[in-house]
Amino acid sequence: MPLALYDTWSRTLRPFTPLRPDHVGLYCCGPTVYDHAHIGNLRTYVFEDVLRRALALNGYTVRHVVNITDVGHLVSDADDGEDKMEKGSRRTGESAWAIAERYTAAFQRDWRALNLLEPTLWCRATDHIAEQIDFIADLERNGYTYRTADGIYFDTAKQDDYGYLARLAVTGLQAGKRVAVGDKQRATDFALWKFSAPGSTRQMEWASPWGVGFPGWHIECSAMSAKYLGPWFDIHCGGEDHIAVHHSNEIAQTQARHGTRLANFWLHGHFLMLDAGKMAKSGGDFVRLQTLIDRGVDPLAYRYLCLSAHYRSSLRFNMEALDAAQAALDRLRRAYRQWPEGGAPDAGAVARFNAEVDQDLNLPRALAVLWEVVRSDLPTSTRRATVDCFDSVLGLRLADWREDVATIPASITLLAMQRDEARAAKEWSEADRLREQLRAEGWQVEDSANGQVLRPLD
Repeated sequence: MPLALYDTWSRTLRPFTPLRPDHVGLYCCGPTVYDHAHIGNLRTYVFEDVLRRALALNGYTVRHVVNITDVGHLVSDADDGEDKMEKGSRRTGESAWAIAERYTAAFQRDWRALNLLEPTLWCRATDHIAEQIDFIADLERNGYTYRTADGIYFDTAKQDDYGYLARLAVTGLQAGKRVAVGDKQRATDFALWKFSAPGSTRQMEWASPWGVGFPGWHIECSAMSAKYLGPWFDIHCGGEDHIAVHHSNEIAQTQARHGTRLANFWLHGHFLMLDAGKMAKSGGDFVRLQTLIDRGVDPLAYRYLCLSAHYRSSLRFNMEALDAAQAALDRLRRAYRQWPEGGAPDAGAVARFNAEVDQDLNLPRALAVLWEVVRSDLPTSTRRATVDCFDSVLGLRLADWREDVATIPASITLLAMQRDEARAAKEWSEADRLREQLRAEGWQVEDSANGQVLRPLD
C-alpha cells in the first residue's frame, strides 16, 4: 500500500506523492524560545519524527527544516500583548538574546533525549529579518497591506478563501472574540511588521521601510520555508493549535505573494491532555521532559507513550500511563537483548508493520504487530532482525540499550559463576539450588544467548 497521510487542507486521507521524484520538503514549526518546552509541545515533535522516518522507509530523501522563533510571537498568539521574548527577559533578568540561546539549547537537549532525528536545517527568525522584510514589501506591492498606528497589517478581505484551512466562518467572527481588533480593520487581519513603541527601545528591533520595529510571528515561517524549500513544497507540520491562526496566516501570505498554499500537505498533531485540560505554559502547570528525567524516567519511555496513541487523537498524560509505558519498554528491551544476532527479518511481519505505518502513521496498530512478533514462536534471531526493522521507525534505540549495571557484591558474583559452571556440567539440580540462593540474597538471574544477566529483585 502506498503511504497515505491525512491532509488538514482537504480533510481527507490522501495518497502521498512527492512533488519531486524521491525527494520530500518537510517544514515543521519549531519552538518559541522564551521558556522551556513542555512535554505537550514535544509530543508534536515525536509525531513529526515518526513522519520523517516513515518517509525514509518509503525511500524518500527528506529535507527537514525546523524554525526557532526568537522574536515576534506575542503572548496572545495574535497581534496584541507583549512579545514573549521580552516577557521572558523580564521574568529571568537576562537579555532576550541570552534567553533565546539558553532555551534553544534546552530544547535541543530535549530533542536529542527523545532520539529525534536532527533536522537538515535549524533556522532562526532573527537570522532572516531581511527575507521577512522583502516578503512584506512584495505583499505591499501586491496590494495586500495597510498601515495602522502600531504596524503594517495583512488585509484578509482581499482573499475570498481566507481561513479555509480551519474552515473559519469569517463573516461570523465578531470583533474581540478571536483577537482584539484595535486599529485593525477586521478581527482576522494580522500584523506583518510591528512598530517599536514611541519613546521606548526594544532589545530586538530593526530598521525597515516602514519604521523601526520587528516582524510578526506568521511572516517568519512563510519567509523561511520558501527560502529553504521553495514556495510550493511537500509537507508542513505543526500542532492543532496552529490551524486557525498561524497556519491560516502563513497560507494567506504565501497565496498573496506566490499564488500557492505553501505546502501540498498540512499535517497537525493533537494535544497532550491533563485532567484539567490541554497542557499549556500559560496555565503554569506544564511538565518538562527534564522534570521526568530528574524523577528517574527514561525519556524514551515518554516517546513510547507518544507512540501508543495516534497523532490525530488526544493523549491523556498521567504518571500511571507513563509507568505503564516504561514497563512495556523495559520488557521489550530485555526480550530484545536476549535474542541473538544474525537472523533475517520476517518479511510478512515487516510488511504488516509497514502497512500500518503507511496508513497515516498508525503507530498503535504498528506496535500491536511488534508485540505479536515479540511473543511469537519465530526463531529468536529472526525476532531480533524483525524488531530492528521496526525500530527504524519507532526510534527506541533498542540496539544501543544496556541494562544499568548495579554494584554486584563479590559473593553474588561467585554464586552466579558457580551456577554457570553447574549448568555447563548439566548439574541442573545444583544450578536450581544456586538460583534459589541468589533469590534469597535479593538477586534474580536470567539466561540469554549472551550469557547470564544479574539484576536486583524489585
